[in-house]
Amino acid sequence: MVFIHDTTMALAATVDLVNTLPDTDDNGVDRLPHIDDLNAYLEDHPFTGRVVRDDGELRAVRDIRARLHALWLVDRVGAVPLVNDMLRDGGALPRLVIHDGYDWHVHATSETAPLATRILVEAAMAFVDVIRADEYDRVRVCAADDCRSVYIDYSKNGSKRYCDTGNCGNRMNVNAYRRRKARESS
Repeated sequence: MVFIHDTTMALAATVDLVNTLPDTDDNGVDRLPHIDDLNAYLEDHPFTGRVVRDDGELRAVRDIRARLHALWLVDRVGAVPLVNDMLRDGGALPRLVIHDGYDWHVHATSETAPLATRILVEAAMAFVDVIRADEYDRVRVCAADDCRSVYIDYSKNGSKRYCDTGNCGNRMNVNAYRRRKARESS
């Protein structure tokens, strides 16, 4: 499945942010505890507009993670009210913009809106595209028995089962191979 560039970027940023939650880590580790972690996230996923990089902004970004994570815990129909609430709460007012070498794309909040609001609304706008394209079945939680990370399946045939946060696919394939070998030898 191919989404437009800004949708793909917003989905990637959302996946990475959700995967900082302790709920998605088998060891229950929060991977966004400090400003340095927020800075690293913003290095990978730059957002236009005002970025304060203080404890308040970190807290606000941390606070939206569970709300975003909820999008992986529902189906397409269940996602609609969540997305609509995010758009409403963020005061979304979509407009076309062009900047920084990117072609025309949609921003739905002002550049002066708080970072957490901009992240939330951009994620919601990306999920609008996923819902409208009827591709919500690609919004997935890793199938590895020891992983709860989230991902979006961009594979051509929609067959991806494991996240990219670790070696889940390889590890599960090795485990399955070992189980088959053990059954064959018994």
